Amino acid sequence: MNGRHTMNKQSAIYVAGHRGLVGSAIWKNLLSKGYTRLTGKTSGELDLRDACAVRRFFDEAKPEYVFLAAAKVGGIMANTTCRADFIFDNLQIQQNVIGESFRHGVKKLLFLGSTCIYPRNARQPMAETELLTSELEYTNEPYAIAKIAGLKTCESFNIQYGTNFIAVMPTNLYGPNDNFDLERSHVLPAMIRKFHLGKSLMQNDWEAIRADLGKRPVGNITRDSARDDILSLLGRHGIANRHITLWGTGEPMREFLWSEDMADASVFVMEHIDFKDTYAPRCREIRNCHINIGTGAEISIRELAALISKTVGYGGDIRFDASKPDGTMRKLTDASKLNALGWRHRIETPEGVHMLYEWYRGNP
Repeated sequence: MNGRHTMNKQSAIYVAGHRGLVGSAIWKNLLSKGYTRLTGKTSGELDLRDACAVRRFFDEAKPEYVFLAAAKVGGIMANTTCRADFIFDNLQIQQNVIGESFRHGVKKLLFLGSTCIYPRNARQPMAETELLTSELEYTNEPYAIAKIAGLKTCESFNIQYGTNFIAVMPTNLYGPNDNFDLERSHVLPAMIRKFHLGKSLMQNDWEAIRADLGKRPVGNITRDSARDDILSLLGRHGIANRHITLWGTGEPMREFLWSEDMADASVFVMEHIDFKDTYAPRCREIRNCHINIGTGAEISIRELAALISKTVGYGGDIRFDASKPDGTMRKLTDASKLNALGWRHRIETPEGVHMLYEWYRGNP
């Protein structure tokens, strides 16, 4: 294996997906630590699914370090209805960026996956060794398979070619620049928006509702849409005058990690951890070299809804539609491997929910 590679403040660093929830937090963290040569491209500037375009970019930018934070992501609804897109697009993105990183001699790459790689019935909390021990959760199986392929690609290049490509698997993330789309967002930001709109509807505050749709239109519904059309949209997403209906039973347990904590962990790994640090020495079979990033704390969807309701100041009822899927019932991360390597989270969920709601209200 190659020796230890340490980024310096003048290293050429490429952050793939630098405008997203994950990438923007990593970008901000790197800037705060004094790194000066950062490169990022929007999806409009560089389609990472286009192999030729990715090769041209690497030829020109010549990055020394790569954070692969670009991915097609979404909640249960998006994962269920766009199964082909989630596996195909993510495989293409990974194949192109990891392949060009190898061809261009990138010193270290950090691949960001997700703890949805673990089996539906994995032992809790989920250690890295739970990977591929049983079947995946059906609702996000295509996405999970793509991420498993990505971490195995990194692992395999390291074993065969001595590269230094490290895969980290964050738990459910939330934070600044989150996706609040009512149809495609993850559970926590989706709830924040639903309770905000529900509160405005209860107060008959149409100025607030229209302002929200002005900043974040949903399909063809904007601030200028007819009131009946807006009410129809809200109703489709469970937002009624005096109650909000959420998918599932409310019983699943979830772990949430503030995105800026995740970014700090990612930069910490890039600065201090090499592939050889991710597995026991003298292993006959080198596997499960990825690193979980999580808090080790969990909250039920029902408790989360109550927390967000209180944070937003919503006064209506909260209902659950048990005919809709719950997803995996429990997904608690075992972060002891990363903790032993020297990193631990700082932001707990109640504080993070308050911070995200403040960010949501103040940003487009």
